[in-house]
Amino acid sequence: MATSKDILKERLGRYRQIKISVIGRKSGRRISVPVWCVLDGEKLYLLPVRGSEIQWYKNLLENPSLGIEARGAKGKFKAVPVTGTKAVKSVVERFREKYGASDVKRYYSKFDAAVQVRLG
Repeated sequence: MATSKDILKERLGRYRQIKISVIGRKSGRRISVPVWCVLDGEKLYLLPVRGSEIQWYKNLLENPSLGIEARGAKGKFKAVPVTGTKAVKSVVERFREKYGASDVKRYYSKFDAAVQVRLG
């Protein structure tokens, strides 16, 4: 019997876009944002489209609580910022493999931060 975690992982691997929710660092309210993701085993990677300047990333630095929703399957996790040049480059390469280099170039403008989420 598939668990809710298994269903979430299956959907994270299948779909191009998911929704994340973060706690606003000023408002304290939960904010939902559509993002692309890459699943690698028990790890999920997120790449902010404007790097460390995007608001949802700044919110995660204040409060690492992250809600993830993929077509009805949901979970709550702890986000870990990825900031090292080599580590971020590795995430960018994963995004290029999944979404294509041209789409990553079209939608992403700064590559100085990423986010890792351990699902297991």
